[in-house]
Amino acid sequence: MTHQKPKVPDLPERYLLDLKTTCNLKCPMCLLHGSDEEEKKKIAIGKMDIDSAKKILDEIMSAKPLIQPSMWGEPLLADNLVEHIANMKERGISVCFNTNGLTLTEKLARSFVNLKLDSIFFSVDATTPETLKKVRGVDKLEKISRNVELMMKIRGEATFPRIGVSFTVQKENEHETDEFISHWIKIVDVVRVGAVFADGKLTGINPPKKRTPCHALYQTMPIHFNGDVSICCFDSFGEQVMGNVFKDGGVKAVWKGKKFEETRHYHETGQWDKVPFCKDCNAWSGYIYEDEVKDEILIRRSPQFIYYNRIDRLKSWHENIRGHQRPNIRS
Repeated sequence: MTHQKPKVPDLPERYLLDLKTTCNLKCPMCLLHGSDEEEKKKIAIGKMDIDSAKKILDEIMSAKPLIQPSMWGEPLLADNLVEHIANMKERGISVCFNTNGLTLTEKLARSFVNLKLDSIFFSVDATTPETLKKVRGVDKLEKISRNVELMMKIRGEATFPRIGVSFTVQKENEHETDEFISHWIKIVDVVRVGAVFADGKLTGINPPKKRTPCHALYQTMPIHFNGDVSICCFDSFGEQVMGNVFKDGGVKAVWKGKKFEETRHYHETGQWDKVPFCKDCNAWSGYIYEDEVKDEILIRRSPQFIYYNRIDRLKSWHENIRGHQRPNIRS
């Protein structure tokens, strides 16, 4: 089966940049920090220095892309995070990220407002401390909630950053989904409800029957701290590497390189079994959205995510965020 061949831009429109892979939590759902494969984890965890990051930024800035300055680490723990974000914003790059929010400080929050960070999502995932303990390993729901409200207070009437909370549906928390949405939609700009990725696929979703090439292969580049580029953001251990931006000629050389081109060809021709990482995956359907307006909320649905966007807070939802309203890396 041959599918319509999507256009490959000269440079990716979206990047996941692993500035530092460490985390202060060990969530059971996390493909990296929740794993018991300690030797693999040692190899997968590291940090990227300022100069290395700037080398990437200088190459990609012409595309005016979106960057998430983390992959499987907690972004607020990254060394020199404010300087990294400033370097991105100075180059006209949009910056969005997910955080567990536990280490947010007033100083950091003010920096995010001053730098006009585009978007920040807090991974909350529960309405009770007991449920939070089950899904994220801590019961500090009150602290996380206070920090979300701190971010809202410091932003005040400013447009940026766009502030949201997220809820990843699992057996242990699904009974709190409706309460979570109704509570947080009164407070933040946007609420995101998503499916968890486990055993090579998203759980509990209904993808379309007709499979299509994964948009990530035409939009997104996940770059690990050492410059390795994974086939997909869900490759937490960096086991299917498409190239290295520091060793193989830069971002464009890897993006247009043989491994990416071959993988795209297999997707376009329906040869999913030729790409073991993608063979049984259903996350390709997460890019297919339908919009609905209900009760002053713009609801965007895909098989993977539902976004509840307050219509009175859409000013911060600019095109770069709209086109990539699919932050699929958890913190």
